[in-house]
Amino acid sequence: MNKNGCALYFSAEGAVMGLISYIKEEIEVIRERDPAIKSNMEVFLYPTFHAILKYRVAHRLYQKGHFFWARWLSQRTARKTGIEIHPGATIGKGLFIDHGTGVVIGETAVLGDNVTLYQGVTLGGTGKEQGKRHPTLEDNVMVSAGAKILGSFTIGENSKIGAGSVVLGPVPPNCTVVGIPGRIVKKDSVRIPRKDLDQVNLPDPILDAISELREENRKLRAELDSLKKNTEGGDQI
Repeated sequence: MNKNGCALYFSAEGAVMGLISYIKEEIEVIRERDPAIKSNMEVFLYPTFHAILKYRVAHRLYQKGHFFWARWLSQRTARKTGIEIHPGATIGKGLFIDHGTGVVIGETAVLGDNVTLYQGVTLGGTGKEQGKRHPTLEDNVMVSAGAKILGSFTIGENSKIGAGSVVLGPVPPNCTVVGIPGRIVKKDSVRIPRKDLDQVNLPDPILDAISELREENRKLRAELDSLKKNTEGGDQI
């Protein structure tokens, strides 16, 4: 076997070993984060498995300057899986996209390790600016269904973005963000609002504000009733 043949053989062998390693990693990730999976073979039915595998190939093509083929592969994958990952995005290990339909990851987005995204999540830009224009998600970030993170800023590690939130600015590590626009409602497992509203996992700042207004209204009505009674008592005298 000549040198070219040897190089081709070892290249193919390395690709096969890389694929096997990827499959093992995906099995671990999906079984850890999705209680619905019942067997390892089901991994091959998950859109996230195919989308991330194709992204890895497209990303290599993109890095080598084969921009057309990288985009062709990513767009073909988007049509098949409903998950659109730009080949220019930088993604660490252990990404899990649950269900996946409608997920969009922009060209300059950067994702750390063990990030979890749910259906309908957008990691997008805010205009036609050049350079870094998409968000950076550090390790162990979770973005719930339908959330939109728009712009070039960082979501700190271990942070959670609530379903349907629209985040337009940076988020420190270990925070929980909900609402439109997104507001930090927890930091280092301590709630930011003073009222203790337990909405299972994520507090609701709008409901919290309404509750505070109701409490203020109750106090004002009590004071008004007291003034009325005092006034009526004075008139009788």
